[in-house]
Amino acid sequence: MTERPVERTSTRTGLDRKPAQQAAASKPSAVPPPASSGGTPPRAPLTERISAKLSNAADEHRANANPDSKVAVKKAAQGSRPPRRARLRLSRIDPWSVMKTAFLLSVAFGVVTIVSVLMVWSVLGAAGVWDSINKTVQDIVGGQDASSFDVQNYVGTSRVLGFTMLVAVIDVVLLTAIATLGAFLYNMAAALLGGIEVTLAEDS
Repeated sequence: MTERPVERTSTRTGLDRKPAQQAAASKPSAVPPPASSGGTPPRAPLTERISAKLSNAADEHRANANPDSKVAVKKAAQGSRPPRRARLRLSRIDPWSVMKTAFLLSVAFGVVTIVSVLMVWSVLGAAGVWDSINKTVQDIVGGQDASSFDVQNYVGTSRVLGFTMLVAVIDVVLLTAIATLGAFLYNMAAALLGGIEVTLAEDS
């Protein structure tokens, strides 16, 4: 007789729990959604991204319109650090390279000398300098000896060019030998004293 009322109460309590469970399920959960597997932060809103791009484009346009601002910014960035310095020492000179360089430079100097002398003598001949000298000598000396005088027999173009070529050849030999000997002497002095020290620095 006592068991039946107990069963009714149990069924009633079960019926009462169902609406409570449905109400709890209908409520939104307060737990935030899980983050993405990559761990990337959420992106900024579209309006902020558009405004940032517009501001960057405006800055680039101003910089392109005023190139002096770029130079000023670069100078300011360079002025923040001191210029770098490097100390180098010339400890040895290759005599073979010195001889080749000196030979080429002396040959070039000889060619320039010959060409310059030829141009000067050609200009003097075209200007009538030799004729005027011959006439002046004839007027001063007079006689038959003066009439046969010609200054070009002594300082003519062929004579002067021959002498200039001889001097140029001698210069080539002497300059090449002196430069090579100087390289050997410098190497000996550098072995004893350490050579010439050079300090290089950036242009501020």
